Amino acid sequence: MENRRVKWGVLGTAGIAWEQTIPGMKQAYNCELYAIAGRSTEKVKQFQDEFGFEKAYNSYDVLLDDEQVEAVYIPLPNQLHKEWAVKAARKKKHILCEKPLAPTAAEVKELVQVCEQEGVLLMEAFAYLHSDATKEILDKVHDNVIGKPQFMESCFFTPSYEQENIRMRRETFGGGTYDLGCYNISLILSVFQEMPCQVRAMGGFMENGVDDFSAAYMVFPSGARASAEQGLCSPQRADRYYIYGTEGTLEAPIRFNQEGAFTYLIHKNGKTETFTSSVKSNYQLETEQFGRCILEGEKPWVSNEFSVEVAEVMDQVLKEIGY
Repeated sequence: MENRRVKWGVLGTAGIAWEQTIPGMKQAYNCELYAIAGRSTEKVKQFQDEFGFEKAYNSYDVLLDDEQVEAVYIPLPNQLHKEWAVKAARKKKHILCEKPLAPTAAEVKELVQVCEQEGVLLMEAFAYLHSDATKEILDKVHDNVIGKPQFMESCFFTPSYEQENIRMRRETFGGGTYDLGCYNISLILSVFQEMPCQVRAMGGFMENGVDDFSAAYMVFPSGARASAEQGLCSPQRADRYYIYGTEGTLEAPIRFNQEGAFTYLIHKNGKTETFTSSVKSNYQLETEQFGRCILEGEKPWVSNEFSVEVAEVMDQVLKEIGY
């Protein structure tokens, strides 16, 4: 089992973080980049040559019909995630799918049910949750290093894109909340480990009806509160978060998909302690963990239950802003 590698198929040659995702998968010790499929023959050939895929297809369906493919990675535009995840499940392929799994919580539940019926694993690709940086910080928070967390603010902003970009279009479920808000919301839920009992939000919209900014405020049954701000409206990328506890504050000026060195600070009792370490590619760690789920029976680090919870909060935020 030690030398066994999962044969992966990748659906699509455009989309999410290609500069990091596929190189990260290639580094994973238990991953074999077996097949790539896309609409463009030229791009498929380019990816095959660059990353060493054994097979190249011009049809997603043909790739799913390849019995050698054990798992698929789906980085397609948001509106295609559920459709192709369902098709992959029907072909008995395990699925790592980019977020959001589907545009609504109800559709996420439907997808989860299909995967359970077909006996395949499904994991939403929140790569940053596999990071040693994220795990280290969550461990400190849950060990009450800053006391009981009472308030959290998380923000994620990037520059805007050209209007034809899928992140900027309504029909592809673009916008700041879908593209970036899922990071803030998933991290907040990971910190507090409970669902909010109250969600309020407001947003700013472009002429095409897509939000380029939104802000959400959450109240939890424990009394804790949190704010999430996100948007495609900043001249530079900006992602960071602060967690305020009864005994101190954790400040994390860390990119969600940070690779290499990272630093965060804990302010407590009038003193500041700085923590510095290094982390591998989140995409490598994510691929390896899902590979162990397939080969060794581990449970996906990002559970289906967690994905449903994130989608339910996303539903509330999108409804509140009038998306």
